[in-house]
Amino acid sequence: MNQQEAKQKMDTVIEQLNTYAHEYYVLDQPSVPDAVYDEKFQALLQLESEYPELTRADSPTKRVGAEPLESFTKVEHRIPMLSLGNAFDEEELRDFHRRVTSGLHKEVTYVCELKIDGLAVSLTYENGRYVQGATRGDGRTGEDITGNLRTVKSVPLSVAETRNFEVRGEAFMPHASFVHLNEAREQNGDMVFANPRNAAAGSLRQLDPKIAASRNLDIFLYGYGEWEIEEVETHSGRLQYLADLGFKTNQEWRICKSIEDVLEFVQYWTEHRNELSYEIDGIVVKVDDLNDQDILGFTARTPRWAIAYKFPATEAVTTIEDIELSVGRTGVVTPTAILHPVLIDGSTVSRATLHNRDQIKALDIRLGDTIILKKAGDIIPKVVRVLEEERTGEEVPYEMPENCPACATTLVHLEEEVALRCMNPNCPAQLKEGLIHFVSRDAMNIDGLGEKVVEQLFKAELVTSMDDLYRITKEDLLPLERMGEKSASNLLTSITASKENSLEKLLFGLGIRHIGAKAAMILAEKFTTMEHLQQATYEELIDIDEVGEKMADAIIHYFQEDKVIQLLDDLRSLGVNMTYAGRTLRTADEDAALLLANQTVVLTGKLEQFTRREAKEWIEANGGKVTGSVSKNTDLVVAGADAGSKYDKAKELGITIWDEATLSQQINEVQ
Repeated sequence: MNQQEAKQKMDTVIEQLNTYAHEYYVLDQPSVPDAVYDEKFQALLQLESEYPELTRADSPTKRVGAEPLESFTKVEHRIPMLSLGNAFDEEELRDFHRRVTSGLHKEVTYVCELKIDGLAVSLTYENGRYVQGATRGDGRTGEDITGNLRTVKSVPLSVAETRNFEVRGEAFMPHASFVHLNEAREQNGDMVFANPRNAAAGSLRQLDPKIAASRNLDIFLYGYGEWEIEEVETHSGRLQYLADLGFKTNQEWRICKSIEDVLEFVQYWTEHRNELSYEIDGIVVKVDDLNDQDILGFTARTPRWAIAYKFPATEAVTTIEDIELSVGRTGVVTPTAILHPVLIDGSTVSRATLHNRDQIKALDIRLGDTIILKKAGDIIPKVVRVLEEERTGEEVPYEMPENCPACATTLVHLEEEVALRCMNPNCPAQLKEGLIHFVSRDAMNIDGLGEKVVEQLFKAELVTSMDDLYRITKEDLLPLERMGEKSASNLLTSITASKENSLEKLLFGLGIRHIGAKAAMILAEKFTTMEHLQQATYEELIDIDEVGEKMADAIIHYFQEDKVIQLLDDLRSLGVNMTYAGRTLRTADEDAALLLANQTVVLTGKLEQFTRREAKEWIEANGGKVTGSVSKNTDLVVAGADAGSKYDKAKELGITIWDEATLSQQINEVQ
């Protein structure tokens, strides 16, 4: 057999194996016995061993797992993977419906889907081949788990669509795989996983893909990320198109023409969720029409056109053995109940939040009390009620202390706050928590500097403030527990790299009250340098739409502190960047003068000279907003080759249409 014949035979076998796998793992309708699949699989292995140069990247043999990785690399999501807002009861679902209909001024159709309890992931395809898989991470930056996701048999390694695109979904561990895995771990003396969600996440974050391959994970796809393909006009159409391409979609979704239909769907799956072969923790409700989605848009964190209904929390009965106090980075003292361990919703719980002293008083919590524990939103355990009828008289009333548990400073109860605060700026607990926040992913993002390492640095008195981080040497690190030459070098490299972060990362890391990641970005874009922000007046701050009075006050007071001025001077002298590295904001007059100011633009068809992303970025840089479907609100359609229904609809509505030559001409003129 010559090479050409071998290639033809390999292509034929791969096509057959992919078809068999799709029938078995996606459609659940196998057309051949396992023995036939195994025979062809072995034949392919033999061919690949004889002709290794012909081995394809999308060969089914690649699912067994590649060589182990040393670490995961970061992946920047070109389109953020935003989380959804939550609803916990019928009233909140109806409120969501009212917001949607009020925003659109009409009734709408929804799509309801099961909310799979797993790990959100994205899959990228180029020229019909799977090329990258990533975790959601913080929504903007995830981890590259391409090799691990390749081992999931329901992930197609090739599809019949050659244009580039990204799909998103939920990787999960079916009940049967979870039981089998825990049985094996128990027999080996290993710690068992608390629930399938943890098991799935742990499996996909293994550095050795062969471990992930052995865990029998699965996946459901439900949406798009970056997409260069002609889009359908509804979310339900998207789901069908994904299925047509060969992706595994959950078939339990339903089109609901009213909020009453939505509530009926929710009620059904609340009662029948335990009949499924996988875990779900709620229902996702989305506006079906994609143009309506574009009109509704997004908040800073969530889409306005979708919401996740979370199933009623599971409750359990246990006892309070003690109450532990912790001091946060802003000085707030938070009580936590130490519980007799209890199994709730598949995981063992031994701690629960008590929030503040007012809640302790309101619930009349005493040490030794029998209480009802509830997982709020299936995540955070909290004490909801004391079973007073179970009291024996031996329970001990609890009083919050007058002094900080970390530094003994007298605690303060500020006006309009229920929390107790430690006002000592040198409180070691605050300093430690502040540093943990400073190095976190959304802030300075220093790899290798987790909570345990920070605690060691404090214990060794190597750091007492943020600037001390940039003075640490390898000799300082080596005596620390589990810190070898390589770990120390990697950590120092990461610390040095963080000096180049854009201003918004540093602003968020400083932990200014009321300033979250979004506010930090807005301030960085507006003022561009730390020096300009330090000099900003209250009037300049309050003039920014997203900055309220409390935020403005907090910023002014923060930058007036002598300690803060000294800290920033020290960071600056140590080489930490104090400048915004992104695109600066335009003025209103500059925005209005842009070529496509306030225009809604739709891209359709295949572009030859530009990628879809390049065209989108140029349109947005010139004031336009790119949406996915044509409507009476569309101002301009850019049509490439093979433009379809969107082109026809634009002509019907009399919308301005540019071909690619016109787009290219406009780009050249603007430049």
